[in-house]
Amino acid sequence: MNTFAFTRRALALAGLLALAPLAGAQTVKLRMAHSGAEAETQHLAALEFAKQVKARSNGQIEVQVYAASTLGNDNTAIAGVRGGTIDLATSGTPYYTGMVGRMNVLDLPYMFASAEHAYKVLDGPIGRGLLDELEAHNMKGLAYWEVGFRSLTNSRRPVKTPEDIKGLKVRTTPNPAHLKAFQLFGATPTPMPLAEVFPALENKAIDGQENPVGIVRGNKFNEVQKYMSMTRHAYTAMPVVMNKAKFASFTPAQQQVLIDAALAAGSFQRELIRKNEAGDIAYLRGQGMVIEENINAEPFRKLVAEPIKQLFAEKHGTQLIDAIASTR
Repeated sequence: MNTFAFTRRALALAGLLALAPLAGAQTVKLRMAHSGAEAETQHLAALEFAKQVKARSNGQIEVQVYAASTLGNDNTAIAGVRGGTIDLATSGTPYYTGMVGRMNVLDLPYMFASAEHAYKVLDGPIGRGLLDELEAHNMKGLAYWEVGFRSLTNSRRPVKTPEDIKGLKVRTTPNPAHLKAFQLFGATPTPMPLAEVFPALENKAIDGQENPVGIVRGNKFNEVQKYMSMTRHAYTAMPVVMNKAKFASFTPAQQQVLIDAALAAGSFQRELIRKNEAGDIAYLRGQGMVIEENINAEPFRKLVAEPIKQLFAEKHGTQLIDAIASTR
């Protein structure tokens, strides 16, 4: 046997031996919360994560998934993870930036040229470094899943240019970059939890919202929104976090199981989103939505990208912005 083959087999055996003591141990059950509907890719990713964890841990760790804000909205779920009443959660980056302000760089308008650009940043040292900053807030960042590229829906009129956004009352996340962007567009940004968005649209408390097409379909926003514009004005990542003390209670081998399963589920979700988007657009159009796919992004970018980068740089410098720009 050559040296490489021997080393590979030895490492595989070491991994099995590290998990072997689990064989007679009691199954550990973990609760995982998220706000997505059961039809959304984040829920399917959570189910894939649970499947991967169970398989990789030889059935000794089980993840119970609670969708659609069953354990509370995004802020409540994250607070639960920090306090230890919930083991795991996943939410968009806007819900973490109040704690880790530098993470807001990921939400800046038109920061990423493509999904591939975003993945290279998130899966590399920039993304890992930002996840590690969550440890100061009693959370262990396992991996990034995704919300995706955000687009605008509303009930009042087609949006083809930034001028068309003026006067709209739009639900956004609480993220400073998202709030400022819609202020610059001339809208009234109105942050609220995802679970409250459908009724707010239905009773006309707000005119519109901004989310990727899969979330629009998953939450049936087409029932209360007539128009959708594929502005793709910002990308939102979705950190998967675990209570720091709970993570530390596992052996190194078990910890690696959780990290590897989260990464695998993230890859699963990314592929699912790529496959689903065209079908989701066709479905929404078939349900009566007027969808503007061929949006000229440049007027939107020109209005918001640089001013919001400057606001971020005033607080956090330009190092992260420059590093993302050079990661291609």
